[in-house]
Order: sequence, then C-alpha cells, then structure tokens
Amino acid sequence: MTADGILQVDGYSGYRPLAAKNTVSLAFCWSHVRRRFYELAAAGPAPIASEALRRIGELYRIEEEIRGGPHEERRVARQEKSRPITDSLAPWLREQLGYISQKTKLAEAIRYALSRWYGLTRFIDDGRIEIDSNVVERSIRPIALNRKNALFAGSDAGAEHWATIASLIETAKLNNVEPLAYLSDVLTKIVNNHPNSQIDDLLPWAYAATHDLKAVA
Repeated sequence: MTADGILQVDGYSGYRPLAAKNTVSLAFCWSHVRRRFYELAAAGPAPIASEALRRIGELYRIEEEIRGGPHEERRVARQEKSRPITDSLAPWLREQLGYISQKTKLAEAIRYALSRWYGLTRFIDDGRIEIDSNVVERSIRPIALNRKNALFAGSDAGAEHWATIASLIETAKLNNVEPLAYLSDVLTKIVNNHPNSQIDDLLPWAYAATHDLKAVA
C-alpha cells in the first residue's frame, strides 16, 4: 500500500521512513519547536531562547491575520511576510549554536529545529498547511482517553476498524460536519451500492462541500 499527499506531524522521527517509502511530504509542527524554547525562557534568563521565541511569535502573529482565508491568499501572505523571518532565523540559529555548549538543552532545542527545517518551512509554500498540528492534536485527545478506558479492541482488525471510524468522526468535526448525520448518510449510500471507484465522494470534506452547495441552492 502506498500513500501520497502532505502529512502534518510532530517531530517524531518514525514518520520519516513513511515519507521515504511513499510520495508523502512531511510538514512539521512549529508548536513543538516553540515549546522547547519557551521552557528554557520560562526557567530563567535565556536571551537566545527568548529571541528565538520572539521570532517564532512573529510567525504566529502572521497566522492570526490570515487564519481562515483562501489557501492562495495564505500562501502569498506567507511568502511576503513569513519567508523573510524563517530565512533569517535559520542562519541565526546556526550562528548561536556555534557559541554554546553542545550538551545544553538550548543546543538540543536549536538542533531539533534545524534538523527539521525543510518540513517546518513547508507551510510557507502551501496555503493548505497549518503552522502547527495543534488542531489535530486536540482532536485526538478524546481518542487517547478512550483508548485508556477501553483497554481492548478485541483484535488487531477491531483496532483498525475503531481507528478508521475515530478518524472519520474527528475529520468530520474538523470540517464542521455533524458526525452522526455524516455517518448515517455515508452508510445509506454504501448500502445503496455507491461505486467503489468514487469512494472519495464519501469523505467528510466532500460531504461538507455537497451540503454547502445544497444550502446555497
């Protein structure tokens, strides 16, 4: 099985083999980078961490301005405003890394960012990508809690089915689609022999687009 597209993830290195084996592009999360510098700055005087945090904050301020806008407008705004920030931030981080002990938490935070730089800056060239994966991470918290409470899925196949349904439900929520209405509609179409070749039409974002058009009509 192969996959393609963009996968927005945290810094977990296990995603890299997935990208190597498929036509998948990884977009890394700036929130994880920011958190590392924030923890250092919050612990006491840390001028380098504080400056890194300030520059990353500028990226987030730009995102606040363009949130919810059309993808192309977001891409253009990022090219004009965010690109100069990241273009200056990378060499600055490399320079600071040369001044400090390589065994410090600060050096670790800088290396974490620089080693993922291409994936961190991918959002600048694609307006569909978010600056971080916070929205998705919030959506999977209930799933993680349920996993702890349920303990068992019955079988490996049962776990896969549960993961698929959970993914569909949370994706529906992200697309402002009511999960029960969506699943009822999809299951009805499947029972009525919806073509397997048109499975994409049953995904939550397609359902949302279809019902938006009906509302306008």
